[in-house]
Amino acid sequence: MLHVSRRPRRLGATLGALIGCAVASAALAAGTYGVSLFGELKYGPDFKNFDYVNPNAPKGGTMKFSAIGTYDTFNPYVVKGLPAAGIGGIFDTLTTASEDEPGTEYGLAAETIDLAPDKLSVVYTLRKGARFHDGSPMTPEDIIWTFNTLREKGHPRYRSYYGDVTKLEKAGERGVRFTLKSADNRELPQIIGQMPVLSKAYWSNRDFTKTTLEPPLGSGAYKIDSFDPGRSVTYRRVADYWGEDLPVNKGRHNVDVLRYDYYRDGTIALEAFKAGQYDIRLENSSKSWATGYDSPALREGLIKKEEIPNQLPSGMQGFGYNLRRPIFQDPRVRQALAYGFDFEWSNKNLFYGAYKRTRSYFDNSELAATGVPQGEELKILEPYRGK
Repeated sequence: MLHVSRRPRRLGATLGALIGCAVASAALAAGTYGVSLFGELKYGPDFKNFDYVNPNAPKGGTMKFSAIGTYDTFNPYVVKGLPAAGIGGIFDTLTTASEDEPGTEYGLAAETIDLAPDKLSVVYTLRKGARFHDGSPMTPEDIIWTFNTLREKGHPRYRSYYGDVTKLEKAGERGVRFTLKSADNRELPQIIGQMPVLSKAYWSNRDFTKTTLEPPLGSGAYKIDSFDPGRSVTYRRVADYWGEDLPVNKGRHNVDVLRYDYYRDGTIALEAFKAGQYDIRLENSSKSWATGYDSPALREGLIKKEEIPNQLPSGMQGFGYNLRRPIFQDPRVRQALAYGFDFEWSNKNLFYGAYKRTRSYFDNSELAATGVPQGEELKILEPYRGK
């Protein structure tokens, strides 16, 4: 339920200890228990847990979070409404990602993932014990219904995500085969794996397209415990969660109760944090990070400010010029304008030294160039020396 991104220079402050781990996204290669876009899987078929978790972590306690604005629905998969914070965590997906290897996923609700040799179909086979919170088992019919409903009645993004799936059908007792338009979309099998499994029986007498504040039937490690519409929502760990002992879940979902309180805006939320009303805050304002946390709680050690490094691409900002205008067609003019922007002064005086100049399209990732070009890289670049 709790999704924590490991991003470089991420500004964050915590009151108390964060227990849990993250679920992200990944892709597909050969293999049945796990899949990767980039070669061999780090974890073998008999792995016990991910390396970045503590499989013996204590369980219990309550953790409070903030959310901004309001919410009016517990259905996060349609256009209408504002979904409650954290609601996606009550639904299990076919696969879940490994946080310490890129483009990689392992089976969650799915026990196996089989990509055809011609890459024109993929079969997801459910685990025998996969079930919803009411005890009913997940079935291939649930997968088929979920896929069709998301594509036909869900947010338009699902039509885009699944547009290259031409057919799906039951495969065996617990499997579903997805037939693909072509083998060109390498990530499509992985995108399918990120799909939640919803209960066909539960939704058969409900309008999927409407907003709802009826807690839906889920299948994940948490379910809705209580809520105050638009103001707060509380999730409680499911005591008999079907997937608790899976290797992909060991060391995760350790907090018993997760509560999200809503605040009108970020300024009010920051003051609430300093007053101890919630436990963890991710900061994205350089000014707030530099000046907004000075408080008795920080000085007394009750708040811990920490910048957490990682190796995810940091993105970029820049200027784009309309080359249809004659003034910008001379590259020297564009270069002069770039020189006219004083990054160092702006960073120091406006952004409290929080940023670093972008040196690569892939800054802060292993794809970014480092050091002096050598070998084959130098050969490619040599013709452009001095240009």
